[in-house]
Amino acid sequence: MTVSTDLPSHPFGTTITPDDILARMQASSGWEDRYRHVIQFGKQLPALPETLKSENVKISGCESQVWLVQHCENGYYHFAADSDARIVKGLICLVLAAYEGKTAEQILAFDIDGYFEQLGLLVHLSPSRSNGLKAIVDAIITHVSR
Repeated sequence: MTVSTDLPSHPFGTTITPDDILARMQASSGWEDRYRHVIQFGKQLPALPETLKSENVKISGCESQVWLVQHCENGYYHFAADSDARIVKGLICLVLAAYEGKTAEQILAFDIDGYFEQLGLLVHLSPSRSNGLKAIVDAIITHVSR
């Protein structure tokens, strides 16, 4: 992950919180409806500028291409990410909602596994998508743990 102060802004973690996402997902009428919501979240994530899409911010372990950059200001972490896959872009939003604008202590204390379980998505994701989601979370946790 690289440090950048020119990250594109997004609503995840600020105006769209994990509670907002949980409420929307729990009100869904089934897996297809949840899948549609994830894709809609992804459409709200601005594209990462090409200048930030370098190999050193690419997340390994993802089937799709995923780039994740971060900036820490006054102890608060800010993230921007992108993917070449619509569903993965939406899954990134779920992670950003949990971690954006938080301190390392808040990020490490957040029960991401419980959050994903409440969302009810993991059982419907392919193993490669689940592994990719875990790789994104692991990259953030590893970085803030330094």
